[in-house]
Amino acid sequence: MPAELMTGPFTLADARRAGLDRWHLEGSNWRRVGPSVYLWAGLPDTPQLRLEAARCRLPPAAVFSGLTSAWLHGLDVACDPIEVTIPKGIGVSARSGISVRRATLGRGDVVNVRGMRATSILRTLGDICMRLTLTEAVVVADMALHAGLATLADLDELCVLRGRRAGVARLRQVADLVDPASESPMETRLRMLLSLRGLPRPQAQVSIHDSRGRFVGRPDLYYPSHRLGLEYDGGVHRNSLVEDNRRQNRLLAAGIRLLRFTAGDIYNNPESVVTQVRGVLATPPLFPLVPAPAGSPATRSTREPALADLRSSRFELR
Repeated sequence: MPAELMTGPFTLADARRAGLDRWHLEGSNWRRVGPSVYLWAGLPDTPQLRLEAARCRLPPAAVFSGLTSAWLHGLDVACDPIEVTIPKGIGVSARSGISVRRATLGRGDVVNVRGMRATSILRTLGDICMRLTLTEAVVVADMALHAGLATLADLDELCVLRGRRAGVARLRQVADLVDPASESPMETRLRMLLSLRGLPRPQAQVSIHDSRGRFVGRPDLYYPSHRLGLEYDGGVHRNSLVEDNRRQNRLLAAGIRLLRFTAGDIYNNPESVVTQVRGVLATPPLFPLVPAPAGSPATRSTREPALADLRSSRFELR
């Protein structure tokens, strides 16, 4: 087998240059991944290889965009179907398994990521905001900001640059709701569920210390005025159950109330989630918390009215 054909996708023309013809590629050593595009059967089926195979079927001007671009930038999203953007004026017919969009791309809109042409992270976020639900757009934006790929200021500037273009209203909503402190997509979905149901927006990943300055814990979401912590229980939590139980005990001993939710709660029983949180927030606030001397910079997350002047993400319990 030609070594040059065993490292990635290749076309029928590549195979013929290596001394093989179409009938050679019908054996078990090769697999067809698209019209006249093949892979050595010993290679794993990975998103990277699928994108490389798709690139063999596209014109040089094509750019990976949308969720496909988000994946290339390192975000934990699915990129099926593969999405590409092609400049207007380039005639390209439909491609099986590929969503083809046509749009004008500025010079700064295209970057090279993992050896492939993709839309820049800001262009990607702008495009995604027009195509996903508000919650899912915020999920992707949270991931991008948490990873340091963009900042709140970048999103604000993007809103200004887009002016009155289609989708800018949704982009402004995302920019207002995003929270760089969020550490997981399900944490973002829980926060969005509460915010969109009219509850105050909880703070993300607040470090809580006792009166002696000792670290107590860091719930996924937190309402300081009611000392209410919210936790999303996913696979990571199940894999670290012992340490999670210890952390929960420390928080409970410090007077923090905890509510824990699973993906099933958020997706299948959202009203129960909202009702439980609303029930705690309907009780009188507990005694006040005092910001600790050092803390993380605040995000633009909406604070509870009584805590509007608290700009730290670290609190002492007294």
